[in-house]
Amino acid sequence: MGRGNPTHPRCPLLLLLLLLPCSPSPRPSASAAPPPPPAGGAVDDGGTGPYVGVNIGTDVSNPLPPADVVAFLRLQRIAHVRLFEPDAGLLAALAGTGIRVCLGVPNNQLLALGASNATAAAWVARYVLAFHPGTLVSLLSVGDEVLTSAPNAAPMLLPAILNLHAALAAAGLEGEVKVSTPHSFAVVLDPFPPSQAYFNQTLVGTYLLPVLRFLSDTGAPLMLNLYPYYVLMLSRGVVPLDNALFRPLPPAKEEVDPNTLLHYTNVLDAMVDAAYFSMRNLNVTGVPVLVTETGWPHGGDPRREPHATRDNADAYNSNLIRHVLLERAGTPLRPEATPSVYIYELFDEDLRGGPASEAQWGLFYGNTTPVYLLHVAGSEGFLANDTANRTYCVAAPAGEVDGRALQAALDWACGPGRADCSGIQPGEACYEPNTVRSHASYAFDSYYQRLDRAPGSCYFQGAAMVTTTDPSHGSCIFPGRQAASGTGNEASTNGTVTSDGGHGAGRRLPRITQLLGPLAWCLVATGGLFVARG
Repeated sequence: MGRGNPTHPRCPLLLLLLLLPCSPSPRPSASAAPPPPPAGGAVDDGGTGPYVGVNIGTDVSNPLPPADVVAFLRLQRIAHVRLFEPDAGLLAALAGTGIRVCLGVPNNQLLALGASNATAAAWVARYVLAFHPGTLVSLLSVGDEVLTSAPNAAPMLLPAILNLHAALAAAGLEGEVKVSTPHSFAVVLDPFPPSQAYFNQTLVGTYLLPVLRFLSDTGAPLMLNLYPYYVLMLSRGVVPLDNALFRPLPPAKEEVDPNTLLHYTNVLDAMVDAAYFSMRNLNVTGVPVLVTETGWPHGGDPRREPHATRDNADAYNSNLIRHVLLERAGTPLRPEATPSVYIYELFDEDLRGGPASEAQWGLFYGNTTPVYLLHVAGSEGFLANDTANRTYCVAAPAGEVDGRALQAALDWACGPGRADCSGIQPGEACYEPNTVRSHASYAFDSYYQRLDRAPGSCYFQGAAMVTTTDPSHGSCIFPGRQAASGTGNEASTNGTVTSDGGHGAGRRLPRITQLLGPLAWCLVATGGLFVARG
């Protein structure tokens, strides 16, 4: 997100936001009929269809070496990454991998880049040309949520975009590398139902419309950071959790736009269509939406962030991947164009300030072990972190094996069976709960995974059983999950890569700033999201 000094929002702030006026900028005139839907399709970055990528952040205390990051990306079959700022080591390590890069330009560099063609040319030479063609930089994301998070830099946003594009054109790369800028969804007002959405009129004439015209002229996408999690968080129960998580709703609870009669089965599609309707109001056509950030936190303050759980994060990201890569149904307004997305984020960032959830958005911990197991089997091989063919060996239910037999099996596994039982020693991550059943499950799984899950290796005279449910808990990572991620508990690093611009250059604002600005959520807070069908 936009970079600035992290804040620590509290509940009174949310209450204040919900009480702000619902129409902070004038609505565009409705006298003229809107033009037909835009004709632009999905983002074309050289691929063959919509894709799912990942964001890689830098707010970490112990970054992985670039070569290790790239090896992990290849292990997980991740083909698209977004970097918030350039890192020469990582860009070099990505050479020859075929991984496409959305390369970020920090907000604190906009002034220099917008003021000087020479500075922009030098930036392109240093971070794009120096690694071309081995490293596939396909997008430049100039700034991050500048209009809402760094308004003082807004006057230099378009000049920076134009200068960088000119530098790419001079190098003959304007067709290969598209230039755009990510916006917070706060630039869209009255977004629900989508047909009534429009861009904040105080930003349109000076900033948004010129940028949109540039995107239309160059075939670049409108980049948006979209978080259904925050829509749910502010809706005070109006938005169903299932709707935010891509889960089917009963017919009586389906959301229907009363103006178009389009049916919305999830919040993300509604947000994307709100952006398309907003562009339609400005007669902008042919510009596809690219979701540069979306995701769900796997942990947070239980009282203030009750929906920030592993189960919800797993459901959202698994269903998101399925929605984009398998269903490819577009949106209700644009069924022919499925937006590509970048999941926020690959690894947890332990140095993030703000709410408790802020450091807990990763698909993986910093030591590359999965936070949870995604359910993405069949999604074209994206992410090895899924439940396809993933099995574990654990202790059989209490009613099926007595304590003495379980203890004997545990002793054999850690002794003659040569299972690695170091993780259940006192003081280690899996010592608690200190029960025979818990320790036996860990030892059984260690033995089972060491034998590559061979038939008969999870028996232990009837004391064990095979399961597809990951038995890992808290900081205790079972051997099956370690094997899946290609690492073990001994990996002590806790992050990703550092930046040439200095650690945390520019500082990204917490995602909670999605709720700041003109506040487009008044309708959600004061009335229903759409019209209930039935």
